[in-house]
Formats: sequence, structure tokens, C-alpha cells
Amino acid sequence: MKLYSVLPRVLVLSLLLQSTGLLAQNATDSVAIRAILQQEDQAWNKGDAPAYSQSFSAEGTFTNIGGMFFRGHKAFLDQHDVIFKSFFKHTVLKQKIVSLNFVRSDVALLETLCQVSGFAKEGLPARLQLDAKGQLHTRLLQVLSKEAGGWKIVSYHNVDIKPGIPIPE
Repeated sequence: MKLYSVLPRVLVLSLLLQSTGLLAQNATDSVAIRAILQQEDQAWNKGDAPAYSQSFSAEGTFTNIGGMFFRGHKAFLDQHDVIFKSFFKHTVLKQKIVSLNFVRSDVALLETLCQVSGFAKEGLPARLQLDAKGQLHTRLLQVLSKEAGGWKIVSYHNVDIKPGIPIPE
């Protein structure tokens, strides 16, 4: 009889200990992912394609705001090298986290609102639609996977926010 009264308490305690461990893991992983985001902003603002691409997986996929699709780290690096030398040269990126969700302990979904400013007046592709302040707004979804060397971006999907679409504050 005593075993039946103790068993539920042991189960509850076990679940609490497991959830505390998961919360601690998610907190540590959340800090690591937020550091990647901060590193992305800093690298973009320096026009540093290798640094911006540092956390991109060797086999990752990338869809840019023009709808062009690329596969692999080298393609991601090369594409950012091109844009940092052309219409995104000297621009400033600011990302704001909309959500960071761990779908598993080794997979996270990171969605950000991006604001890019500082465009030159000439040479912008027609597909870039800037707001009245000359800023580009996008929604970026990055899927990250925890690997032996840390978190890596395995999918990067960027969509521009069209004029007239409200941007959450």
C-alpha cells in the first residue's frame, strides 16, 4: 500500500528534475543561438561575408528575398560576398527576434524581423522595395541544428515585407 502512495511522488519528482534540466539546456542553447544572431548583425554591418557565413552548415539551404535558391556553405558565402560588394554595400542590419522555439533539443526555429538601412540612392534592384525612410524590411526564418561543433544554420529563408503590410512593433 505504501508503494502506491510513494510512486506518484517519485514520478512527479522525476518529471520536475527532467524539465529543470531541459530548461537549463534550452537557456544555454538560447544564449548560443542569440550569439549567432548578434554575430550575423556585426558581420553584415562590416560587409564581412566569411564572418556572416560562419554558422551556415556545409549542406544548408538558402532562399533569398528574390526567391533564388542555393545549397551549401560555399553558395551562401559567395552570394553574400556578391551582395556586400554591390547593392548591400555599407548597409546596416538590425534583427529583432520574433520567436525562438526548440522543436527538439537539437533543432531550433529562429524567426526575426530584419531592418536594413543605409542604401545608396542608385543601383538598387527593382525587387527591393524600401519604405518611406529608405529601409528594407524582411522576415527571416533560420532553422538551426546542434552539431558537435555547436549550432549550425541548416535552412535560411528570407522574405521581404511588401509595402502596405503592417510590421509588428
